[in-house]
Amino acid sequence: MTTTAAPPPALRTPRRKRRARIDDRGWLFVAPFALVFALVFLAPLAYSVYLSLFRDQLIGGNAFVGFENYVTAFGDPKFWDGFGRVAVFLVVQVPVMLLLALAAALAIDSARLHAAGFYRIVIFLPYAVPAVVAVLMWGYIYGDQFGLTRNLNDLLGGQFVQPFLPEWMLLSIGNIVTWQFVGYNMLIFYSSLKTIPNELYEAASIDGAGAWRTIFSIKIPAVRGAIVIATIFSIIGSFQLFNEPNILKPLAPNTISTFFTPNMYAYNLSFAGQQYNYAATIAIIMGVITAVIAYVVQLRGSRQEAR
Repeated sequence: MTTTAAPPPALRTPRRKRRARIDDRGWLFVAPFALVFALVFLAPLAYSVYLSLFRDQLIGGNAFVGFENYVTAFGDPKFWDGFGRVAVFLVVQVPVMLLLALAAALAIDSARLHAAGFYRIVIFLPYAVPAVVAVLMWGYIYGDQFGLTRNLNDLLGGQFVQPFLPEWMLLSIGNIVTWQFVGYNMLIFYSSLKTIPNELYEAASIDGAGAWRTIFSIKIPAVRGAIVIATIFSIIGSFQLFNEPNILKPLAPNTISTFFTPNMYAYNLSFAGQQYNYAATIAIIMGVITAVIAYVVQLRGSRQEAR
C-alpha cells in the first residue's frame, strides 16, 4: 500500500481572494449627460423650490416663510380660475385632437387611400410651422376688424362670428392647438401601426374579418402604447398652455386676463409683479399636479396593455 505524501508547506499554492473590481470607465460616458441634466434640470428645480419657501416682505426683506406660499396659492381664486380653464381645455381638446389624429393615421395606413404619402405630409405640415407664427396667423384670421372673420361677418351682414368672445375664446385656442398638433400625434400612431406584423392581417383575412373588425381587434389594441404616450404629452402640453393666450392677449385684452392659465399667472407674477417667490410656488404646484396626472395615465395604460 502506497501513500502520497502531501507537498511541503513551501510548495503549496496560496489561494488569493479576488475582489470584484468595479470598472469606473462607464461613468466617463454618463458624465456629460449627468452634468447637463444637473445644470439644466435639477439645479433650476432646486432653486425654484428654494424660492417658494421665501417671501419678500416690507419688513425684514426676503424672509423664510416655509409653506405659507403654498397655503396662499391653494386659497388663491385666480390660480384656481386658470387651473379650471386648462382642465376644461384638457378634457375637451385632447380627446378631439387624439381621435382626429388616430382617424388620420388609420386612413393613411389603409390600402384604400390614394396618395397616402401626400396626405401624410399635408397633415403633418402644420406642426412644422413655428408656434408663434401659427398663433399670429390664426390671430389674423380671428380678428373681427380684419381678416377672414371680418369678411364672413360682412358677407352675413352682422357680427355672427366672434372668436374673441369670452365664451368662444377657449374653443378658438383649442382649434389652434388641434390644427398644429394633429399631425404630430398622427405620425406617432402611424409609426406604431407600421410595426404590426403582416401575419396578423393575413390571419384576420382568413377568419373573414372585415375592415372595421380589423381596426378594433388588431390595429387599435396594437397602438394602445402609442395612445398612452400621446395622451401624456397632450396632458403636459395642456397644463403648460401659454403661447397661444399670451400672443392673442393684445387682440382680446378684455377676454384674456393675466391669469388666464396658471403659466400666464406665474409669468405675470414674476416679470410684471416682481413676485418671484409666489411665481415659483405656482410653478411647483402645477409641475406636481402635471406629474401626478401623467403618472396615473401611464400606470393605467400599462395595466391595460398588460392584460
